[in-house]
Amino acid sequence: MDFQNLSQQKPDSGQRSPEDALKQVFGYERFRPLQEEIVRTVIAGDNALVLMPTGGGKSLCYQIPALVRPGTAIVISPLIALMQDQVAALRQLGVRAAFLNSTMDMQQAWATENALMTGELDLLYCAPERLLQPRTLELLHQASISLFAIDEAHCVSQWGHDFRSDYLGLDLLAHEFAQVPRIALTATADERTRQEIAQRLSLVDARHFISGFDRPNIQYRITPKTNANKQLLDFIKEEHKDDAGIVYCLSRNKVEATARMLCDNGYNALPYHAGLSAEERASNQERFLREDGVIVVATIAFGMGIDKPDVRFVAHLDLPKSLEAYYQETGRAGRDGNASTAWMVYGLQDVIKLRQMLEGSPGNETFKRIERQKMDAMLGLCEVISCRRQVLLRYFGDALEQPCGNCDTCLTPPQTWDGTVAVQKALSCVYRTGQRFGVTYLIDVLRGSENDRIRQSGHHQISTYGIGDELSANEWKSVFRQLVANGYLRADPEGYGALQLTPECRPLLRGEAEVLLRKDPVQKNEGRKRGRSAASEHVSDPQGWEALRGCRKRLAEEQGVPPYVIFHDATLLEILERRPSSMAELAEVNGVGKAKLEKYGEIFLKELASL
Repeated sequence: MDFQNLSQQKPDSGQRSPEDALKQVFGYERFRPLQEEIVRTVIAGDNALVLMPTGGGKSLCYQIPALVRPGTAIVISPLIALMQDQVAALRQLGVRAAFLNSTMDMQQAWATENALMTGELDLLYCAPERLLQPRTLELLHQASISLFAIDEAHCVSQWGHDFRSDYLGLDLLAHEFAQVPRIALTATADERTRQEIAQRLSLVDARHFISGFDRPNIQYRITPKTNANKQLLDFIKEEHKDDAGIVYCLSRNKVEATARMLCDNGYNALPYHAGLSAEERASNQERFLREDGVIVVATIAFGMGIDKPDVRFVAHLDLPKSLEAYYQETGRAGRDGNASTAWMVYGLQDVIKLRQMLEGSPGNETFKRIERQKMDAMLGLCEVISCRRQVLLRYFGDALEQPCGNCDTCLTPPQTWDGTVAVQKALSCVYRTGQRFGVTYLIDVLRGSENDRIRQSGHHQISTYGIGDELSANEWKSVFRQLVANGYLRADPEGYGALQLTPECRPLLRGEAEVLLRKDPVQKNEGRKRGRSAASEHVSDPQGWEALRGCRKRLAEEQGVPPYVIFHDATLLEILERRPSSMAELAEVNGVGKAKLEKYGEIFLKELASL
C-alpha cells in the first residue's frame, strides 16, 4: 500500500468542520437525519450506540469524526471482504485508509503498522481477533487513536443471528482506552439485543441513537411455496431480468442446485457457501461486486456488510430463523434508495424443518425459549393479513401509523375464511392416527384416498377418514401450515416429520374458539414490471445513461475496483440530468467530492460533451 502517496493527500484536519468533510470529501451538501448529532457527539469525545437501517449512512457517523479528530480511527469489522471494500472506496475519496488482516504478508503488515505509528492514517480497519492480539494492543497504546468504531455491533449478542465470540473481548476498550471515544453501530437489533450490546461493550451510559428502521423503497412479498424454482424464475424474468440480486437458501446443496438452475436458464448466477474454498468464495464475491447483473445464490454466510448499492432484489427460498435475520438479509437490497424487492416463498416443510432444528439444538431451555419466540415472530410476519411493514417495524420498536402501501398484503389484501370446522377435522385426524404421521398422509386420510398404506394401517375405518374432501390437497396444506405456524401443532422433535398436538389446540378441539384462516392467493404476478434496472427506469436519455455507465466501468476495471466505488448510480443519474459543462458545475453534483472531481471530472465532462 502506497503510504507515501497517501500522506500527500492528508488534508489539514485541524481546522476542518464536519460540514467541510461532508462536502469536500464525500460530496454531499447536508447530513441525513441523526447523522449530524451522532457525528458531533463522537467529535466531542463522547461514546455512542447507533442503530440505523442498512443504507442509512452509518459509515459516515464514524468516518467524518475520523477526519476531524486528531489521530487514527480504529474500525473493527467482522469480515475481510467488507474492510477491503470500504478501504478501496475511502482511498478513492483521498482518505488515508488501510486495513490489517490475514491476507497481508509480513512486509505489508509492517508497513501498515508503521503508517499507524507515524500518523499517516486517518482510518485503520481490523477484525476483532486481530485487534485483541497482544501485539496489536501494544501498538495501539503507543499510537495516537482518535476513536474506536465497532461495526456490525450485533455480533456481540449471544442471542443474535450473527454472534461472533471475538466480539465479547471488545469490552477491554472501555478499560484500556478509557479516554478514547467509542461508537458501536448496527442495522439490526431488537430491544433485548440492544441492551446486550450496551452491556457487553460498556455502552450503557453512552448516548443511544435509534433511527427509524423503515426501508420504504423495499417492497416486501411473501407467497406460499408451490414450485420454488418456477416461482423464482418467473419472479426474476418478469421483474428483475438484468438486475443484481441475492437468493438465500438454507443448505449448501440447495445453493448449488439453485445456482445451476439459474445458469441453465440464462442467468449469471454464482454459488456462495462455507463449503467452497476461500479462493472461490472470494472470486464469486468479487464478481458480484464488480460485474453488472450477477445473482449470488448463498447461505446466510454471504452478505454481512456488503456495500453494493444496486442490489435490486433479495429472494428467500427457505424461511429465515428470525425477523432479525430476515431484516438483515433483505436490507442488502436497495441501499441506493431505488425501488427493490424482498421476495420469499415459504411452506409447511420450512416451518417443520426449522422447528426440528431448534428442538434438536444443543442449547439450554432458556436459549430454546428465546429462539421459539423469534421463530414465532417470523411466522407471524408470514401469516399476517395486515400490513407486513407495520408488523416488521413493530418488532424492532418502531411504528408506522398507516399501512405502507408497498407490501403484498397492502397491494393485494388477503382474504380470510372461517376455518373452525376444517381445523377441528385436521386436529382430530392427527389425534385419531396416533400423532405418528406427516402432513401428506394426514391429507390422504382426510380426503379419503384409497391407497395400500392407509388400508394396511386400518385408518380407512377411523371417523376422520374421508371427512375432508371439500378441500383440495393444497388447501389442506395451507390449513396444516397455519396450525403449525400458530403453535397448535408441532413437528415431532425426534424427526420424521410427524405432526403432534400441543396444549394450545385444546380450545379448538372442544369448539370453544373460532379460527379465521388466511386464504392463500391464486399465484399471479403482484409486483411491478421493470426494465433493465431500477435506477434507469425513468431515464429520459437511455443512450447517454449507457455511455456514462460504460465510462464508469472502464475506469473501475483499470483500477480494479467495483463501479459504484467510482460513482453510485444516483450520482451518475444526477450528472446525466444536470449535464454540467464545467468542473465547477460538476462539483455541485451530490457524491462528487474534491478527490473524485480531480480524478474523474475531465473524463466525465468529455464523455458528456460527446453525447
